[in-house]
Amino acid sequence: MRQGYVYILASKRNGTLYTGVTSDLPRRLYEHQNDLTPGFTSRYGVKTLVWFEIHDLVVDAIRREKTIKKWPRAWKLNLIESVNPEWDDISPWLL
Repeated sequence: MRQGYVYILASKRNGTLYTGVTSDLPRRLYEHQNDLTPGFTSRYGVKTLVWFEIHDLVVDAIRREKTIKKWPRAWKLNLIESVNPEWDDISPWLL
């Protein structure tokens, strides 16, 4: 099994949020930022990586993503701000 990532993208601080899961976060982020996949993120300009979490198993990442998607918005904002209070683009952390 491969490791997995749960991530949150934002259009701006306190803007539109998107929660996703992938086994290759740099590739998936590139797809979001370059509108290579039609859908929610390209429609609403959600391109800034503001939070992510690594899991040893992709199945655990999927389970966590489903949990976070059910959370109230305030909980998601608190999660982001617990590690990224300025809502900076944290994609350089992936290097």
